[in-house]
Amino acid sequence: MQPNIQQAREALGTHLRAVRRDAGLNGKQFAAQLGWTASKVSKLELGQQTPTLADITAWAASAGQPAATNALTDELAALESFYQEYRRRLRSGMRFRQQEALDTESRARLIRVFDTHYVTAFFQTAEYARHVLAKGARLHQAPDDVDDAVAVRLKRQELLYRPGKSFHIVVTEAVLRSRAAAGPEVMNAQLDRLVAATTLGPNVKFGVLPFDVQWPVFLDHGFWIIDDDYVIVETLAAELRLTRPDEVVTYAGVFDQLAAIAEYGAAARALITQVLVQQAGKSGGSETKP
Repeated sequence: MQPNIQQAREALGTHLRAVRRDAGLNGKQFAAQLGWTASKVSKLELGQQTPTLADITAWAASAGQPAATNALTDELAALESFYQEYRRRLRSGMRFRQQEALDTESRARLIRVFDTHYVTAFFQTAEYARHVLAKGARLHQAPDDVDDAVAVRLKRQELLYRPGKSFHIVVTEAVLRSRAAAGPEVMNAQLDRLVAATTLGPNVKFGVLPFDVQWPVFLDHGFWIIDDDYVIVETLAAELRLTRPDEVVTYAGVFDQLAAIAEYGAAARALITQVLVQQAGKSGGSETKP
């Protein structure tokens, strides 16, 4: 993922260098003309720094090639589509991010999701969603509109029943057992919801990857595949959108391999129920301790 972002940044830098050279100026001369440091020009051309829109506009104008602005701007937009900063996007609140996801998912025909530690948004209870979104709001210092964001997240779940759409969701057993998002009471209700999710119908496939199966690939993060158009990978600080066909094919292939060893239907329900009984027993036992 990261090399792809860097390649896009370097490609933009190469284009900037070509525009500057067409003006017949070396790096130091061009920097002086712009009123920048020579190191900034060098970093932009080498792909070590991402230019702003203002940088690109000034660059093209200083090189006497204002017509190059559109092409350079398009490359910058493509680069930013790979790396979208959460904090910038969440300035309008958590609800805005959820609405953005709803709009994207409403247009999609096939959505494939693999989650390693958290329950997928489509299956979250209101309380589980509230815990997750509240943590995100605190981390990114977003406006306190968590209740509104929860309402939109639950609205996203209505898409599961919309004709013409298909969902294939796979989670690891760690998702069932983890209390990273919320405590026992919330998790017990969430496990009940996951039991129901195994019976949603032919357009919604829900699988659980047990602890005792060996994975065919090494993978330590979840991801979403939207149709065959792009892959979404969320990091702590940003969201990556991978759009290159070879990247989408790679993730789709990995998803198929993981989905092939997951448990579905009655077997998935049995696994979830087993965890639910175990967790309920632990909660009950802890209450009787002095």
